Amino acid sequence: MKVLIIGAGTGGLALAHLLKQAGVCMAVYERDLAPNTDSGGYRVGISPAGSRALKACIPGELYDLYVATCARSPRYFNMLTEQLGEVLSFDVDDAGPNALDDERNVIRKTLRRVLLRGLEDDVFFGKALQGYSNNADGSVTASFQDGSLATGDVLVGADGTSSAVRRQRLPEARLEDTGIVSLGGKIPMTVETKALLSDKMFKGMSLIMAPMGFGAIIHSLEFADSRSDPGVADRWPDFVEAFDEDSIGWGIWGARQNCPRDPAGLSGEQLRELGLELARDWHPHLRALIRMTEPSTIRDIKVRTSVPLTPWASSNVTLLGDAVHTMTPGRGAGANTALRDAALLGRMLVEGRKPLVEAIHAYEVEMLRYSTEAVQESKKQMDAGDLAHRPVVGRLQLAVMRGVMRIINAMPALKRRAFRQMMRVRGEN
Repeated sequence: MKVLIIGAGTGGLALAHLLKQAGVCMAVYERDLAPNTDSGGYRVGISPAGSRALKACIPGELYDLYVATCARSPRYFNMLTEQLGEVLSFDVDDAGPNALDDERNVIRKTLRRVLLRGLEDDVFFGKALQGYSNNADGSVTASFQDGSLATGDVLVGADGTSSAVRRQRLPEARLEDTGIVSLGGKIPMTVETKALLSDKMFKGMSLIMAPMGFGAIIHSLEFADSRSDPGVADRWPDFVEAFDEDSIGWGIWGARQNCPRDPAGLSGEQLRELGLELARDWHPHLRALIRMTEPSTIRDIKVRTSVPLTPWASSNVTLLGDAVHTMTPGRGAGANTALRDAALLGRMLVEGRKPLVEAIHAYEVEMLRYSTEAVQESKKQMDAGDLAHRPVVGRLQLAVMRGVMRIINAMPALKRRAFRQMMRVRGEN
């Protein structure tokens, strides 16, 4: 069996490692021109379930490198008002053993560099997919825009939200605009910027719940321990310089109809001005974070979501990750679901207990089950049609929600239950 994987993102590379370790012939085709083309220096959150799925896919040595390149794990998950008043805060003791202490933050481009390790001869860059064709002998041939071809027994679309594989395989699949606009940036961690965060904010991840449905996220990333660990330098000397500088990241979002300007197409300086305008009545420390951010680091994000699909007739062409279930960042489930896909599909292909198409069908049925829930739950957090974005009803809803969360915050049993529900969407049983 030979597997063609279209896309060298997190899910595609994880699948490639699993197959390679099992002795399955595979190749990865990536539209980027070179390994370092992806300059995304932003954080991706990997849940405990995501880490377990990744561990099931990649060699132990590589998993150790992944852990070493992650930032300090957050100890707290905070829900705050726009004036930084605590509404709900989970810590390791509240959540139970092995919960938040295994939550990891990693820089996207660094994770990609880690996962490319050991696949240097298996990943081909500059390969943008033109389309694919099914052959009489049951094989499938991928055609690339540079005129080259590749033939295999299975083709996996792991090529992200704008998937070329999905367009051909499932032309009925569609994305919808949530009506939410978002922007964010990051700022170097210094004595001055660190002083803008409370202890819980510095040691954890914080979500801001503001009027009119506006929200924000604040997270601090520290890599100092790994950079200073001689063991890391001894084992992976070529990765010492790959560690990102310690930073504080922020993001802010809201319904397009409530924003004075659409962030799409704005310069970094204009995005910063828009962020300050959106946060004009917020705590001075939040405004200071935005004001002190270098404009070149600020980006806008179009928040889209896939429309859940009904089951389709399986074949030797399948999909994983954002290619089949793009979701909003509302629950931080995107990368984790892609890793879960990779571990499940890889296991189905390797075990050989069922004929090939039956194995892929078993994967697709299970993948659709958990990914549909993740897409729907993620959309609940970022949907411009929600009542939270209306002036009067939204304020009432916000007041009720904050009240309920404060009650939960005061009752340990309810807090543990709420945390389990939050983590379930990110892959926890």
